[in-house]
This record gives sequence, structure tokens and C-alpha cells, in this order.
Amino acid sequence: MSEEQNKPQENLPAVNPIELPIARKGMFGVKGTGDTSGYGGLVVRRPPKLSSPRPYGGPDRTGEPGEFDVIADELERALGDGFHDAVERVVVDRGELTFHVKRERLVEVMRHLRDDPALRFELSLGVSGVHYPHETGAELHAVYHLCSITHNRRLRIEVSCPDADPHIPSTVSVYPTHDWHERETYDFFGIIFDGHPALTRIEMPDDWEGHPQRKDYPLGGIPVEYRGATTPAPDQRRSYS
Repeated sequence: MSEEQNKPQENLPAVNPIELPIARKGMFGVKGTGDTSGYGGLVVRRPPKLSSPRPYGGPDRTGEPGEFDVIADELERALGDGFHDAVERVVVDRGELTFHVKRERLVEVMRHLRDDPALRFELSLGVSGVHYPHETGAELHAVYHLCSITHNRRLRIEVSCPDADPHIPSTVSVYPTHDWHERETYDFFGIIFDGHPALTRIEMPDDWEGHPQRKDYPLGGIPVEYRGATTPAPDQRRSYS
């Protein structure tokens, strides 16, 4: 190794450890013998948080600027000076466009996306939840998949909230079909959609404790009855290992 290579590296940018890829083994990090799902050998590497610079690109059918840039430009025009306050970051990954929006501005952004003639995302394909325990202060995410029939475009909106304050404004007033989707996300992840007309459980029993699709939820071992059927505890199921 040369003398130059042996010199200590100075003035390098600091790296936030939370952004480094971190590997964990097993389904949901389960240890011991409770996991009979066959995922004991699974290794998951957490990628760093993404933020895409312009140009965003996207499908280009006319030779004009990329479709994703057109969507961003039109939303920025609709929101005016409030665009950079409402949209925390933009991610283009695997050919898909995602706007990460502040929860306080969610309903406003959704209304522009639906009603502005240049955007016209008139169809929502649903609401889902994600739990990221390692994202301190933003552990819970709600994800919205929108489709513009008018312009033949797709877009994803993602909103986060802390586990300690799991509140996100309801978007039922903009997309009425979000009624049941928000109830399911509340049921499984515990996100409270403020302003929802009747936020109750939709699949789990009304008196159920906890939210089963969170990553800190116990994996098995709880007897559950669905329509007369009983799910046995993990140590009583067939093992596929």
C-alpha cells in the first residue's frame, strides 16, 4: 500500500448510522424456536433512505420532459410557494414515483392531485400501512396509490407519523373509497385517521388488543378464531424446515 493510501482520511462527510444498510436475519427478527414459517434463513438488508434529484425522468411517450418531472412541475404550480413545505422529498425507484408529504398538508395535496386539470388523479387504488421501527419519530407510514385515468399516470403518496403520536388526517373527504381502507390500516397498524366518519376495526374483533401487522407484534402463539376456524399456536403447526 502506498504512503498516500496510508494517510488518515480527513474532512470526510459524517455518515448517519441510521442511514447505513443494516442486515437482520429471520422473519421480523424472530429468535428462538417460535418461528415455523420457514423464513429462519432470511437476511434483510435495510437500504439507506432515498431522495431523488431532478430530472426525475419516467416514461416519455412524446419526446418532452420525463413524465415524473411533468407531475412534479404541475403539483408545484398548483401548490405554489407551499410545495417545498408540503413535499418533504421525492423518490424515483424501480420506475415508480413517490412523493413523501407532510401529514399536515396531506388533504390539501390530495385535493390538488384529484381536481387540478393538469393532474387529475381521480382514482385511488387504496391505502395501506407500513411499520418501520428503526425510523425514530416516523415509525408509521400510510401509503396511497393514485391513478390518473385522464392522463394514464400513476403516483404514490407516502405520509409518516411517530409511534408516540399516530395521527394522520383522513382523506375520505377527497376519496370516499378510503373509508374501509383507512379502517383496515388502523386495524392492522394502529394509525388513527383524524376526521374519519367511523374509525373502527374492520377485520379483527372489536375488543382485540394490538395491531397485528406491526413488526413489534408477537409472531404467533395467540389463538384466533375466524368464522369458526381456529389458528393453532406456532409450536402446534406443521414445520416446513
